[in-house]
Amino acid sequence: MGWYFSSQPRSELIAELVAPQETERVSATVIAHTLRGNVLWSVVEMTAKVEGVHCDLSPGQSLRYIRCDLLECSGGQWGYKPLDESMHPYYYSCPLSYLDLTPEQSAAWREGVRTYHAHRRLNPASAEA
Repeated sequence: MGWYFSSQPRSELIAELVAPQETERVSATVIAHTLRGNVLWSVVEMTAKVEGVHCDLSPGQSLRYIRCDLLECSGGQWGYKPLDESMHPYYYSCPLSYLDLTPEQSAAWREGVRTYHAHRRLNPASAEA
């Protein structure tokens, strides 16, 4: 996936990314989010309204996943690049508590998150967000 830029300020972009989304096929609600530098971590609950939204969902059923939105300013415009756990984003500052809120989609990525937090506990001054 690519980057999406707009003329809105960073705070408005973040507000838009965590706002509930509704289409004819699905509704999505962010149930937790945090900003670590220019990485916005979210737990999203997606509820299917029709068949075919996701292979594991029937209408009315929900699933949760971890989303990672990379934020960047370029040419005075803020943009974002949407990723999720299944893509194994090479960012690991996701809150550990988010792992308990969602089913595992990438064991290797989750191990990276746990290693990142273990390193932060041992070396708080050297860890980056």
